Amino acid sequence: MNDIKANVDPAEQQKFDAIAASWWDPDGESRPLHDLNPARLAYVTERVALKGKNVIDVGCGGGILSESMARQGALVTGIDVAAKALSVAKLHLHESGCKVDYQQTTAESWAQQHPSTADIVTCMEMLEHVPDPTSVVAACAGMLLTGGHLFLSTLNRNAASFAVAILGGEHITRIIPKGTHQYDRFIKPSELCRWLRVSGMKVEEITGIHYNPLERTARTGGHVKVNYLIHAIKTDQSCD
Repeated sequence: MNDIKANVDPAEQQKFDAIAASWWDPDGESRPLHDLNPARLAYVTERVALKGKNVIDVGCGGGILSESMARQGALVTGIDVAAKALSVAKLHLHESGCKVDYQQTTAESWAQQHPSTADIVTCMEMLEHVPDPTSVVAACAGMLLTGGHLFLSTLNRNAASFAVAILGGEHITRIIPKGTHQYDRFIKPSELCRWLRVSGMKVEEITGIHYNPLERTARTGGHVKVNYLIHAIKTDQSCD
């Protein structure tokens, strides 16, 4: 593993390693990721053509989104720091027949070693799990070619997101393991847009992503009070 460790929370890494064995069980602890994935994939594919494109999936975990993009013809590299989750991702390739290059590394390390090489970068439900999300945003921008596309999803920071993600998801419905989220790491859209602009990214769109755990469906659009997606494009220079 590359040796930039300052922006890795060992406790967060252990959480995702702990659920690694059930990552591909659609009814297991990763159930919300399976339910959200079709909506997230559609959001990406409606805005960019994946076939033949060099895609980096940052915080890929067990590879649910990575494999979905590979099926669309993308040349996908999935990066993560959680060793057990990556092991599960690699094993699942034997079952699925997909081709994904999984690497245990940080976003910062990958950006240093592979600057301006990616057509598309995805980073879904990961920013709220690192000590310094601004560093990850800058690294994602650094991986991209000029004109490249970045897709991010994360959780807003307000009473509604606390009620839905933590109280509802972790304590009432218990579809998410307790302790998955830390409220103070949730990110307001205005904050994320500012970090993107400083990193040389132009925000194209912000939209909500809404999950119904009873029906096990997800859709994009509408308000951004809880989960939201951002699509940004790399410009030729950074701006303040």
